[in-house]
Amino acid sequence: MARSLVKPPVSFPVRLQEDHTTGGKQAGALWGTMVDYWHYTHDAIYNDVTQRALIFQANYPHNDYMPPNWTASLGNDDQGFWGMSAMLAAETTFKNPPLDQPQWLALAQAVFHTQASRWDTEYCNGGLRWQIPLSNNGYNYKNSIANAIFFNLGARLARYTGDKTYANWASTVWNWMEGVGYIDTANYNVYDGGHVELNCTDINRAQFSYTAAIFIQGCGFLYNYTNGEQFWRDRLQGLTNRTLTNFFPATPQTGRAAATELSCELEDKNQCTTDMLSFKGYLHRWLSQTTQMAPFLHDVIMPILKQSAQSMAESCLPDGTCGFRWNRGAYDGDTGAGQQMNALGALVSLLVDQPDAKQAVTEQHGGTSSGDPNAGRSGEGGEWEGESKLITKGDRIGAGIVTFVVVGSMLGMMIWMSVTTGEEEEYARAAMGQSKKEVVKGKEREGT
Repeated sequence: MARSLVKPPVSFPVRLQEDHTTGGKQAGALWGTMVDYWHYTHDAIYNDVTQRALIFQANYPHNDYMPPNWTASLGNDDQGFWGMSAMLAAETTFKNPPLDQPQWLALAQAVFHTQASRWDTEYCNGGLRWQIPLSNNGYNYKNSIANAIFFNLGARLARYTGDKTYANWASTVWNWMEGVGYIDTANYNVYDGGHVELNCTDINRAQFSYTAAIFIQGCGFLYNYTNGEQFWRDRLQGLTNRTLTNFFPATPQTGRAAATELSCELEDKNQCTTDMLSFKGYLHRWLSQTTQMAPFLHDVIMPILKQSAQSMAESCLPDGTCGFRWNRGAYDGDTGAGQQMNALGALVSLLVDQPDAKQAVTEQHGGTSSGDPNAGRSGEGGEWEGESKLITKGDRIGAGIVTFVVVGSMLGMMIWMSVTTGEEEEYARAAMGQSKKEVVKGKEREGT
């Protein structure tokens, strides 16, 4: 069934819109989904296009996933999702690029190092801002997702390379998240974020499944890296229990668990934005992978994922087109790129129990990707310069497929991958009963 959710690229009429489709976090996450698809199914049919997409956005020669075609709305989360996909490619020994092109481990290191240089202690005693350019809406917002990705990359780089510096950074991020109140240490809720002008005290208590899942996966890697340190075991257990409770409620019809995006997937209406429509797939994939890093959680996580995948299957049509709501017992007519990524992620997550499902490799044990400890350390002065000299006209045409692969069984509909800057924060604010119209850095933002 997993193959039926991925349709060959040539079956789609694809329009390339480089300024809006290739650089965002959902696009970066799509290619991570495809790496996992190959890793668990051993189906290599999409490997070439996946490799090409991950290289296209690298931003040669800086190789930091800060490409000129995305500078207008580049967030730390956007850059970070591409970095996590590159990290996954290194961990799964996905086929390495040619030697004259960016390498997976070095790309992940460059993303991490550029983000480490943005760690801001002037406001809120630390933390990454949501957006990178000063002019972007959300630059004054420090949110959990940006810091979760930074934490996650630090944990995984520590395990892969053995370099304790990465682990120390991950600990710094975790301690900051607890200290600022974004992670509720009593119940392990993970809240959305706060604004620097209020010293991050105006905590927006909206919760999103992918944020919790990224922290869970990172904690799993640190638990494994530290050979079962109690500190990370306790936090891993607490986060996992809360996440399963929050985001996998039982369906009314069957009583089975079904992944649900609680902050926007409301009983009477769906208020989820484009990005949010893809969170369930990440939730499944990262929880599943955590069971390899922390086997004591296997029997806690996998029964819930199996129930949720069954609920997902009931939301799909026979041709593989899947809806968004998995708690209705039927197809809901709400389909798109994110919904297909969710369905594929749910199915892939179950394959972790196959006898030949390998856990993430390390540099000393099975790793083949080349790293660069100085990647991303040259400063950001030139990282917004012109396009890569490696990118040809053919590459640009080929890059149009960034929008389509996982959305495969949508019967030839055109896929437009779009990311709206500010949508999570704006939705979260509305969900908390606040107006979307507010003054930020002297600019008035409108909504509602």
